[in-house]
Amino acid sequence: MTPPVKGDGMRGLSVFISDIRNCKSREAEIKRINKELANIRTKFKGDKTLDGYQKKKYVCKLLFIFLLGHDIDFGQKEAVNLLVSNKYTEKQIGYLFISVILNHESDLMRLIIQNIKNDLSSRNPIFITLALQCIANIGNREMADAFAQDIPKLLVSGDTLDTVKQSAALCLLKLIRTAPELMPTGEWTTRIIHLLNDQHLGVVTAACSLIDILVKRNPEEYKACVSLAVSRLSRIVTSTYTDFQDYTYYFVPAPWLSVKILRLLQNYPPPEDPSIKSRLNECLDTILQKAQEALKSKKLQHSNAKNAVLFEAINLIIHIDSEPNLLVKACNQLGNFLSHKDTNLRYLALESMCLLATSEFSHEAVKKHQETVINALKTERDISVRQRAVDLLYAMCDRTNAEEIVKEMLAYLETADYHIREEMVLKVAILAEKYAVDYTWYVDIMLNLIRIAGDYVSEEVWYRVIQIVVNRTDVQGYAAKTVFEALQAPACHENMVKVGGYILGEFGNLIAGDPRSSPLVQFELLHSKYHLCSPQTRCLLLSTYVKFINLFSEIKQQIQHVLKQENNLKSSDVEIQQRSVEYLQLSMIADADVLATVLEEMPSFPERESSILSSILQKKKPPMETIGQKEEKIEKTTTNVQNGHEAKLGQVQSIANVQPVDLIGLNSTPPSTKNHTPTAVTPLKSDQEALLDIFGGPVPAPVQSVPVSNNNLDSLFSDTFGVPTQVVSEVSQFNPILSIQDNHMQFIFTNVDTLFENEALKIFIKCEFKQNLARLTLTFLNKTNFVFQNFSVESTGNNDLVRVLPRALETNAISSQSELAQILNVECVNDFIECPQVLVQFSCEGTQSKFELNLPVFLNKFFDPVQMDSQTFFTRWKNLANPGQEQQKIFKANFPIDKDRNSQTLINFGWSSLTGIDPNPENFCGAGIIHTSTQQYGCLYRLEPNRQAQMYRLTIRSNKESISKRLVELLDNQF
Repeated sequence: MTPPVKGDGMRGLSVFISDIRNCKSREAEIKRINKELANIRTKFKGDKTLDGYQKKKYVCKLLFIFLLGHDIDFGQKEAVNLLVSNKYTEKQIGYLFISVILNHESDLMRLIIQNIKNDLSSRNPIFITLALQCIANIGNREMADAFAQDIPKLLVSGDTLDTVKQSAALCLLKLIRTAPELMPTGEWTTRIIHLLNDQHLGVVTAACSLIDILVKRNPEEYKACVSLAVSRLSRIVTSTYTDFQDYTYYFVPAPWLSVKILRLLQNYPPPEDPSIKSRLNECLDTILQKAQEALKSKKLQHSNAKNAVLFEAINLIIHIDSEPNLLVKACNQLGNFLSHKDTNLRYLALESMCLLATSEFSHEAVKKHQETVINALKTERDISVRQRAVDLLYAMCDRTNAEEIVKEMLAYLETADYHIREEMVLKVAILAEKYAVDYTWYVDIMLNLIRIAGDYVSEEVWYRVIQIVVNRTDVQGYAAKTVFEALQAPACHENMVKVGGYILGEFGNLIAGDPRSSPLVQFELLHSKYHLCSPQTRCLLLSTYVKFINLFSEIKQQIQHVLKQENNLKSSDVEIQQRSVEYLQLSMIADADVLATVLEEMPSFPERESSILSSILQKKKPPMETIGQKEEKIEKTTTNVQNGHEAKLGQVQSIANVQPVDLIGLNSTPPSTKNHTPTAVTPLKSDQEALLDIFGGPVPAPVQSVPVSNNNLDSLFSDTFGVPTQVVSEVSQFNPILSIQDNHMQFIFTNVDTLFENEALKIFIKCEFKQNLARLTLTFLNKTNFVFQNFSVESTGNNDLVRVLPRALETNAISSQSELAQILNVECVNDFIECPQVLVQFSCEGTQSKFELNLPVFLNKFFDPVQMDSQTFFTRWKNLANPGQEQQKIFKANFPIDKDRNSQTLINFGWSSLTGIDPNPENFCGAGIIHTSTQQYGCLYRLEPNRQAQMYRLTIRSNKESISKRLVELLDNQF
């Protein structure tokens, strides 16, 4: 480095910085900066005798002003003039200004490139290094084209100093990332690879980073690097920390270089040369042995460096996956970390053991740590560590420990964080299905899963339950009995109603001999859930009812009475209306033989791989593809209508050295011998539809088979007469959406359903609430053949009492037949009446769509039920007797008065249902707390039914009049 010149301290710059720091206000700072800019501009324009030092000083001031956030529009020429200086400090400031401020499309760029070439060809290593740093900092296409040939020459030249080689390697790395096609090939390959043998470890470290990216882009040409990398790794691993004094970090020899070499070797399969392979195994074994040695220092840096090398070595061992001894040793070493006090180490150990569990050589060794992992699941404070523990339990599960692991995962699911519940549900479903020896156990697990986490049980999960029960005659009676008992719970999730409706509709006759589950009892139990369900579930239940007419003729009149009810025959939902009319007519005009033919039991479903596995694999990013390996998906879909049951049939096949696996052993079930007519095959438009499709292949259909193009899988049942309902036709011309009528009022008792749908767009919503906070996931499905561009979702700000904060979208375009998810964070600031809204905007085919969407966020969603005894309840009831605190309404019953149904309605609303509180056993009492950011509001209610008059009196008391009034409004017409 050249010696410092007089004045390098730049006192004027120091004074200017001091003045800025002493400014008392923003205005004073701007005034001082403007004064300095005016002075610098005058100097640059008027003073032709500025020397290099003065130019450097003024350029430094411009740099400082720019870093304070002010725009600089002059000084570029003066900075470029500094590049021709022979003084290091002046040239350094010139390059710094160019790298930070100068627009890379400037007209001065050609002059800058010429100055950089002059410095690269000079014999001053400091100037060469400054030029290389500037090239890398700018790193644009123009720099890559200009220096793609010069830098490799510098890198491999024997005359180049080691420090310059380091900078050249990293500079070339940056340019290759900018322009991969300029990657050095041919004669440069061997010379670059041999940099791994360089005596200077700094050069080797930089070269290792460069070779790693070259290998990823052209593995075959650089495969000779494996032997040199193993040789270099061996020299580092077998050395002591005193052998590399300049590159030893807290008693660990060259940890950064070791990690880079271990990562480089993971780009290739195990070496074929026995000597190289043996030497590599020795290195890995030595690293594992050193990890067990006592720490040479108590400082955190020592253990971090040591563990960094260890974990990368374990990753290489897992990548090789052919050395049982090393895999078991690695597993044992990771097992020691499971109880370590450092949270990061526990996390990394669990993550690496997940990979080890997939190896046939180390699976049993991983299972030895099962108890430790289960304990981590129960006691860990960090959610990320608990999630990795769940992943490891899933990976280590087999037939010997499946029951225990599934039991523990179910127990944890009740208290698990909501954002990992959906993935846990899928994992439990897969494990229960894959390792079920006794399918009564499988039924118990799946129904318990729906009970615990019904909101997170996706359609493919409960569809799969139906498929297995239908295909296995030995479990049908048990499934009917078990689901009947599950439906008797006061608070029953809608997915349980769906499963119960399907199974009882098919196999309810197997338990009808027991007076406790007689046909009438089954029907009344299902119908008590009817009014709380979404329209899609009601359609399914209507099909169950018509199945009951075939199975149990003695309850035909009761079912016909339900079908004749006005809320069915004149329902606003077209599907409910159509099914009610057609099922009623079918039950009235068809004789027993026709009914038996049309409504006979469903045949076995075709054998196929469960799509639940596909679903969980899509939630995890796949590991980096091996060299030359590609994955391709072939998706097909088939739709069929059979015996009043509507099923969308599809197939997802993955071709990537992965063979389909029969996860449930359906091969033991003989296929149906009934004749069937295969339907047309249409290409599946989206991965989501592929995941929802679980039935595979064409369904046997002794009756007429009609193709259905309905993309909606909301119901397993279709029109009994084989006529497809609600067929969705292709949209040939897009009509802009300017206003909509959504279904937000239907979400008072539910959190998951379709919010809006027309021929072009479907909006599905999933809501999660916790005290005064909520998270809403809106899924927008583009049903057209066009692309939605410039898609955005913004809060309208119509409700200051409920804050809606949309998260950033991953993309602003929705392709044809594709989905886009928008997450909204919601905060309840205080009690409110109007639901918050968001503004949805997008463009399509030159037209602009813009509409407001009501979010199904109601006051009761921020309820927490409260339990109390009779004395506490009536004490608080009397304390809330002030004017305005009570709201009361007397209204006529909309449905038959049913105690269980009313209790479930109140519980689903958010109240507690306190039994034995009111002197009249027919009355309902309960309490709850509404959480807002401002404060919490206690609420009490009494619901008094009058069976003779078919009337209700609802009384709600709270410490705020507007809350009592709003709760009464929400509960009106719900009984």
